[in-house]
Amino acid sequence: MHILKLVFKNSFRHKLRTYLTILGITIAILAFGLLRTVIDAWYAGVNASSAARLVTRNSISLVFPLPLSYKDKIRQIPGVKIVSYGSWFGGVYIDEKNFFPNFVVDSISYLELYPEIVLPADQQKAFVRDRKGFVAGRKLIAKYGWKIGDTVILKGTIFPGDWEFVLRGIYRGRDKTVDETQFFFNWDYLNESLKKTTPARADHVGFYMIGVTSPSAAADAAAAIDKTFKNSLAETLTETEKAFQMGFVSMSEAIVIAIQLVSFVVIIIILAVVANTMAMTARERFVEYAVFKTLGFGKWHIAALIFGESLFITMTGCALGIVLTFPSAKAFGNEMSTFFPVFNVSTETIYLDIAASIIVGTAAAIIPTWRAINIRIAEGLRRIG
Repeated sequence: MHILKLVFKNSFRHKLRTYLTILGITIAILAFGLLRTVIDAWYAGVNASSAARLVTRNSISLVFPLPLSYKDKIRQIPGVKIVSYGSWFGGVYIDEKNFFPNFVVDSISYLELYPEIVLPADQQKAFVRDRKGFVAGRKLIAKYGWKIGDTVILKGTIFPGDWEFVLRGIYRGRDKTVDETQFFFNWDYLNESLKKTTPARADHVGFYMIGVTSPSAAADAAAAIDKTFKNSLAETLTETEKAFQMGFVSMSEAIVIAIQLVSFVVIIIILAVVANTMAMTARERFVEYAVFKTLGFGKWHIAALIFGESLFITMTGCALGIVLTFPSAKAFGNEMSTFFPVFNVSTETIYLDIAASIIVGTAAAIIPTWRAINIRIAEGLRRIG
């Protein structure tokens, strides 16, 4: 108990130095937490992927379509439970700056395949019945202030023209990892329009989303699908939903690595700040440590004082940094929702903050402790005055 009281008093003996050190640690932990959250957000789609879902696309590229007739053949393959399909629409709301994911899907099978998209039953029925109906996530709704029954017009880029839609449903995510900024509408609406304007593009889809009976059946089902359409005019590439998402993440892998490196540089900066503080503190107290030794205090007591002070300062800054991370992440996530639709501080990030702080607090105290416990009493007392 006396040791803890001494640690607390020693920590605030030089108040300005201590407050500035805590402030520096707080800012560093805040920056580290936000950087790790950005990395988590980058992999949000990968982490939210189901092991029991496959994605089939054209083997050449995602921009090349697949015939709608593949649907029935895929459904007959062993291990396949449900087949849905869709295409990236690429529409723009008012102007180009209003970007959000929008795509066309088979309404009934899509909602069945993705139970994590929670939509009230009455809204789901209204969406399925209305060819022009669309569903949007609640974050997207909050951003643009849409209400059920509102008419929204998107300017087509892949499919030219002004496309009119009616909001029939607002979904929320069952889990925190679900993207709530998406916009999707009925495939029949697009296909019927294409039959009138560009018949060659009708009855084609961008990709198939496939639910399998169990994750263990995924590999065999994927191989069987690709084998079925081998040597056809539109050969397929089937992969797990996670692998499909990773394909997009890998395009920006260099950026992710750079952010990871910066996050570790932040930890090195914290270490330098705390090490400097503890070195100054230990040097100023060599006389006190010599007196403690004359009074019978052992090396472990002195080590406890130095390590305790270092960890107290570091963990105080860590706690403040963690507390500030949540409102900062919320504000950042709202501003960057277009690029990071899922931006949540994970439990793993908090653990990393705490682990990094403990490592820094411990490492910063090693050299000052070694010098303090090895100084001879006579040498320490000679520094008086």
